[in-house]
Amino acid sequence: MHQFSIFPQKSANFRGQSIDTLSDTLASYLAKEQIDQVRRAYFYAEQAHVGQRRRTGEPYVTHPLAVAGILAEMHMDHQSLMAAMLHDVIEDTGISKAALGAQFGDAVAELVDGVSKLTQIEFQSRAEAQAENFQKMAMAMAKDIRVILVKLADRLHNMRTLGVLKPDKRRRIARETLEIYAPIAQRLGMHNMRVEFEDLGFSAMHPMRADRIRAAIKGVRGNRREIVEKIRGSIEHNLQLEGHQARVIGREKHLYSIYRKMKTKRKSFSEIMDIYAFRIIVDSVDTCYRVLGCVHSLYKPVPGQFKDYIAIPKANGYQSLHTVLFGMQGVPIEIQIRTEEMEEMANNGIAAHWLYKTNTGEPTNSSHARARRWVQGLLEMQQHAGDSLEFIENVKIDLFPDEIYVFTPRGDIKELPQGSTAVDFAYAVHSDVGNACVACRINRRLAPLSEHLQSGQTVEIITAPGAQPNPSWLNFVVTAKARTSIRHFLKHCRKAESLSLGKRLLDTALNSLDTSLAQISDEQKQRLLRATGVDQFDKLLEEIGLGNRASFITARQLVSRAGDTSATNKAAHHEALAIHGTEGLLINFAKCCHPIPGDPIVGLISSEKGMVVHMVNCHNSVETHDKPERSISLRWADDVQGEFGCEIRVDLEKSRGVIATLATRITSLDANIKRITADDDNPRISIVRMIIGVHNRVHLARIMKRVRTIPGVAKVARIRH
Repeated sequence: MHQFSIFPQKSANFRGQSIDTLSDTLASYLAKEQIDQVRRAYFYAEQAHVGQRRRTGEPYVTHPLAVAGILAEMHMDHQSLMAAMLHDVIEDTGISKAALGAQFGDAVAELVDGVSKLTQIEFQSRAEAQAENFQKMAMAMAKDIRVILVKLADRLHNMRTLGVLKPDKRRRIARETLEIYAPIAQRLGMHNMRVEFEDLGFSAMHPMRADRIRAAIKGVRGNRREIVEKIRGSIEHNLQLEGHQARVIGREKHLYSIYRKMKTKRKSFSEIMDIYAFRIIVDSVDTCYRVLGCVHSLYKPVPGQFKDYIAIPKANGYQSLHTVLFGMQGVPIEIQIRTEEMEEMANNGIAAHWLYKTNTGEPTNSSHARARRWVQGLLEMQQHAGDSLEFIENVKIDLFPDEIYVFTPRGDIKELPQGSTAVDFAYAVHSDVGNACVACRINRRLAPLSEHLQSGQTVEIITAPGAQPNPSWLNFVVTAKARTSIRHFLKHCRKAESLSLGKRLLDTALNSLDTSLAQISDEQKQRLLRATGVDQFDKLLEEIGLGNRASFITARQLVSRAGDTSATNKAAHHEALAIHGTEGLLINFAKCCHPIPGDPIVGLISSEKGMVVHMVNCHNSVETHDKPERSISLRWADDVQGEFGCEIRVDLEKSRGVIATLATRITSLDANIKRITADDDNPRISIVRMIIGVHNRVHLARIMKRVRTIPGVAKVARIRH
């Protein structure tokens, strides 16, 4: 049986490897002067780490040598290998970045510095430490993507030598590897490294489960060998008859993949092992499609199981044709068809392309560009995230879910996670498109923004000037970019609104003291800041707008001097603050009394909710009338705009269609019905309660007058709690 190995067996453990054997490996693809530079970096590291030992008891320099060996297998460039040799020098030996730069050049020093910055720092919690480390990694990757490749190789060697650590530390490192490092390797298309991360992490996290699955695989391998050879032989024979040169490899599923499928799909081990998988490697893209035709003529394809990742590559650059066939006796056969270059790309991802470089030493390929775009996306998320834990939560969402492929109206392809919506698509196009999104068309039909997208659909986003994200979108978006962009916008919007409201509230309070904000001197502001311990006056205004600080008390603090009580005496009268109806998130209208323009109103200051507008005679506001630090006089502005909820009760005689008539009458008068409930306990009379959107009291009076003319309506009244 042809088996697909993760790494060559000789490289599974680098004990005993010397710089000479590594140099022999490098000679296959690096120039002699570059190998000499790598050797010089090794001897420098050997001297720097002299006397230091690993937990295994080996000299410490065996670790950087092993890390360089892993990178050499991926044919990484000489600067990456030098950085691998030196990656612990700054942290462990006290040698400065400047000294490394003088010895080996600025590029190598920057790489070493980038990797060194990803070390553990003490934080309040493990989660916070992991999040902070990943934020640093994103910053370092932005400068040079090779930083993450050196870090991944460093982590891989640490995972290979995990056995010497205590069980709790072993599990912690394994969990971090499975949650962060394996998905990053997958995101960068590095299949070989991801597989080894997952198997080593799984064995460290769940050693007994790993042993049982390993033993089960060994037990069925003998039974499978004959079937695998028979299928492989028939595929090879068929391809030779058609004149195709191809390698056919039988693939074995790795431990963690089997475990995950058993767990998520609730399948038994035997069900998972009933599927036989093969990889066919050919010389060109054209041959891939010809070979696909050959295997489909040999065995019947399973409908709906063909995927063309050559025409539409995965987000990490992976390319291949996938198909599932009905084999002999109905045995399912998974087939992957790809070229040699695609095979190299699938196994080593972005690292594979350091083989194809320009004279400047910079890789020029789509894989590198994709990785750069991903890192830029990470930085954008980092800037918008509230803290490191929010950032890491978003990154985990982003790190490689199943994808769907949808099209823009121009035919451009966008890759999105499974379960994405039109809002996710809008933010994938551009943050401004997402922020201004109001509706969407999916395959030219209007659809809800929350509808899940399917591969192959064409999505058109309808935007409107002045539109802004809806907080409810956070309930259904799945991409990290959409989530962080919406949160950032709402946070920024809330900040701007709270600042504006705080300024208005403070100015109103100052007016009652016969002064205004414009008349307050910088000295008075500074004195207040010192007294309150706030570093900026705008922050103080924000706190007032959010309801965390009373405008009335702040105004008195601003104008009062030691021993001066005149400000307090002047505060007998508050000038009413005008409400326009367009203030936004930080002025809320009470649900208990539903005030509308024309009603006498008062504002109650509420912590974190800003100001809540009540009717003056509402039972919730009456008790605060004599507490000026909690309430503020309000009035409706002359140009008040918007729609305001108002609750009415309609008593009507029961008859067929009367509630429909009532609803039609109300909507015909430019009023929106927001909620309607009916009480049918009385056999003759239905009591209908509804919240309707009106412009003012005049509008409400006109609606109530017209409702009374409906036959069967006995009574119409506004409900005030």
